[in-house]
Amino acid sequence: MLIALFFYYQNEKTLYLDLVKSNMQNIVSKVSNKIIMSHMLDVEFDKNIYLNNQDYKISFYDKDKNLLFGNLNEKLNFEQNFYNDEEKLIIVDSSTVGHLGIWYIALKDNSLKEKISNLKLNIFLIFLIFYTIIAIVSWSLAKLFLKPIKNERERLNNFIKDTTHELNTPISAIIMSCEDDNLTKKQLDRIKFSAKRVSEIYKDLTYIFLGNIEKKSLDKIDLSKVIKEEIINFEPMIARKRLKINLNIEEFFYEINKDDFIRLFNNLFSNAIKYNKTDGNIDIILQNRELIIKDSGIGISKDKIKDIFNRYYRATNQSGGFGLGLNIVNMICKTYNIKIDVQSSENIGSTFTLKL
Repeated sequence: MLIALFFYYQNEKTLYLDLVKSNMQNIVSKVSNKIIMSHMLDVEFDKNIYLNNQDYKISFYDKDKNLLFGNLNEKLNFEQNFYNDEEKLIIVDSSTVGHLGIWYIALKDNSLKEKISNLKLNIFLIFLIFYTIIAIVSWSLAKLFLKPIKNERERLNNFIKDTTHELNTPISAIIMSCEDDNLTKKQLDRIKFSAKRVSEIYKDLTYIFLGNIEKKSLDKIDLSKVIKEEIINFEPMIARKRLKINLNIEEFFYEINKDDFIRLFNNLFSNAIKYNKTDGNIDIILQNRELIIKDSGIGISKDKIKDIFNRYYRATNQSGGFGLGLNIVNMICKTYNIKIDVQSSENIGSTFTLKL
């Protein structure tokens, strides 16, 4: 940019100099012609027309180079027809050849210095405007490009906090239950549930970060049987909220890694429990190559549905979790080309439909 402006300045400066020089030569030529014509026609030469001009200064000299009249007070070199040092631009003309006793005309331009100053100012303003625009655009682009990184960092920080909390809750429950030497069945169930919760968190994290590395076996499994088995594991959570589970499932064999399907179903089912209301309902339907899990919970606002499958995203802070469950669901669905559809209304509930 600076190099371009430098060459622009040099080019414009040369252009100004040529234009001013050409204009000066034109003025001197006209003045010389006027002097010659006045002498030949024996009319008065009106010098005031030229002496009162604001654009230049002019002086007239005799054969011995003595000043006859004029307003140019520079010490002149009559051997040099044209010279300039950026402070002054002077042309010396001898075309009058003694008419009216005038042998030399010296003309000094007053406009070049101002034009050069204006040129420098314009270039500076162009430079300032250009770099202001560059700075604004750069700042805007930097802000735009850094925003996803900033958002991801905030999500990661929240994820670490939530993970710590999620791990602390079941571990604390296990420790508290183990302090009693005579454990009741309720305490044993609590330990079992808490240990399973820690195991599920570990499996979710392993799947997120190492899931694509493992080579998995595919089996044709009866999904209805797996669903019934997994529901039993959630009975403590179901009982705590007094939820009614409505099953409408038929035998259906599907080729999938069993652990992947368990993780897929458990994440959807645990969400249906966590975000449900007390004494609510959960409908589980497995028919016509579709698995539907419908709850009567808090629902999801329409503007948030598009983001629920993003990693670390949580549509609400009402219940536990750290924004991995639905991301895992989405990853598994993509792996097995399972289409997933979400319908949800706030305070009414959500319906997740998997087209197998």
